[in-house]
Amino acid sequence: MIPFISRSGLAEQVAWVEALSKAMPNEEIALLSELTEEQKQECDVAIVANPDPQDLLALPALRWVHSVWAGVERMVQELSSPTFSIVRLVDPNLAATMSEAVLAWTLFLHRDMPTYAQQQRKKQWLGQPMVFSKDRRIGILGLGELGKFSALRLANNGFSVAGWSRSEKVIDGISCFHGENGLISLLSQSDIIVCLLPLTAQTKGILNSETLAHLPVGASIINFARGPIINDDALLERLDSDALSHAVLDVFMHEPLPEEHRYWEHSSVTVLPHISAPTSPASASSIVAKNISHYRLTAEIPSAVDPVLGY
Repeated sequence: MIPFISRSGLAEQVAWVEALSKAMPNEEIALLSELTEEQKQECDVAIVANPDPQDLLALPALRWVHSVWAGVERMVQELSSPTFSIVRLVDPNLAATMSEAVLAWTLFLHRDMPTYAQQQRKKQWLGQPMVFSKDRRIGILGLGELGKFSALRLANNGFSVAGWSRSEKVIDGISCFHGENGLISLLSQSDIIVCLLPLTAQTKGILNSETLAHLPVGASIINFARGPIINDDALLERLDSDALSHAVLDVFMHEPLPEEHRYWEHSSVTVLPHISAPTSPASASSIVAKNISHYRLTAEIPSAVDPVLGY
């Protein structure tokens, strides 16, 4: 018996159980509430999506949990010293989907769509200066699988692309920076910054008044990572002063974004409802099934999250 544990609504949990059961016909998948106390004592693996830590602690034999989400930072933060391994979802389809969104919204900014939308509302017929893609400098924050895939897709579409990560990375065709000094260097030479960083203690608030000041005047931001990575007040200050031209935001400190938040009606902000790279239950279930099948055969736990790094 493998429990599915989540804080999402019941309908969403049931849908996940159905998708996982279809992908793993030889396993019995059920909601945690459907397990007997005896079954809970025997569970060595669980499948999760933003689980309540107390639910996980109710499984004393647990060796590892497999998340159906790529982001597991909340789980890592809430479980200060877990006795089990945490395995995040690594889905090639997710990287492709994210890179598609990164390309789409980079083109949105590159071709001045926010400006033309404002001009339409004012009934202004005015062409903006054309910039070739090779002259548009794109900076990618975070060079994990999502960042690497997105950087290469942008480069393949003619953009000048550089990237930054905490540790040194090498990607053919991409200028890679790392460390504190590397972050400043990347920001200072980026017309459009795309944030794909994991949320950790080190990345929380990394885009703040000090770091945002290094962006060229008129630069734009895309945040497809996590809301707390950007300091909202600092970003709004830069937008209000026209130091930055636009922000495309798909993630926020609180979701759904509160109705009273300034982002909703700010002329230089595009609000998206966390849709840049939605998880596909069918694709995710197939990956989870493969990993659990391998575990059943070998007792080997897939590559797990480093609790210190947070990813």
